[in-house]
Amino acid sequence: MNIKEFKAVLPNYKAILGIDYGSKRMGLAVSDLLRTIATSYKILYRKDLKADIEELRKVIKEKEIGAIVMGLPLQMNGQEGDVAQEVKKFALVLEENFGLPILLWDERLSSSAVEKFLIKEVDLSRSKRAKVLDASAASYILQGALDALSYA
Repeated sequence: MNIKEFKAVLPNYKAILGIDYGSKRMGLAVSDLLRTIATSYKILYRKDLKADIEELRKVIKEKEIGAIVMGLPLQMNGQEGDVAQEVKKFALVLEENFGLPILLWDERLSSSAVEKFLIKEVDLSRSKRAKVLDASAASYILQGALDALSYA
């Protein structure tokens, strides 16, 4: 689904959940109901698929989520590697479980951009960066999609 198709199926006054997928943890971010600003929400420490789905179900209900944006980690040449394939499989699982529109968003360099910001602008130590990096990357990914939605 491209950005225009995604915009066409978005429900009114529902937030969007941003996910920075990882095999050990996932960063989560949430938009406001008008979908203008992405905010880091939390880090979901992965257990098993059933537990992950239940935790996401709670977030979707609590935050009034109407759609999902997942970071798609393309290689620098634009090709999909193994992790991108894993993200696509997980997106299908989310679609089957929640029935929400899902947009896969190019996340190349998102984690490194966020980490550079946390070092230069916020001056966070390595241990403190590790605690916020995934959720901050999810926010960065989601904000990129939100900005694109306003032009779609």
